Amino acid sequence: MVNLYPTRVRKKKTEVYALGRHISLSADKARRVIDQIRGRSYEETLMILELMPYRACYPIFKLVYSAAANASYNMASNEANLIISKAEVNKGTTTKKLKPRARGRSYPIKRTTCHITIVVKDISLDEYEEVPMLSSLKKSKWKNKYTTMVYDDVYSSGVVWDKK
Repeated sequence: MVNLYPTRVRKKKTEVYALGRHISLSADKARRVIDQIRGRSYEETLMILELMPYRACYPIFKLVYSAAANASYNMASNEANLIISKAEVNKGTTTKKLKPRARGRSYPIKRTTCHITIVVKDISLDEYEEVPMLSSLKKSKWKNKYTTMVYDDVYSSGVVWDKK
């Protein structure tokens, strides 16, 4: 079948993310775990997170699981085709408290939080799709409102232009 309409190539959505905000962890401790799973497949990531002995693994495990659930719901993709394309950790807010100490002094306690973003990509989907260019078929929005009509006899007669 011959395509009669012009088409353009558009990037298809192949990535889905899950975002965890205000997780009660230090950003450096979470980054230590995130660096191990970046770029790996979904199933391999779950095995790594279950076997690592760090406290940061459980919230990251939940986020990876949530990102895969988002991918299967939004794009109807299979979990075997998913990879962790991007994983980042940013610093969150820090709550500060004062702990009373001996001789009337106080000692500051800082509770750090972090924001974790997990982006999952489906490698089985094509990244680009062809879309018909409907904009070339539509009428233009700009219309010439003012039309100028020029009469030859006005310029040639000289009567209008001679008066002051």
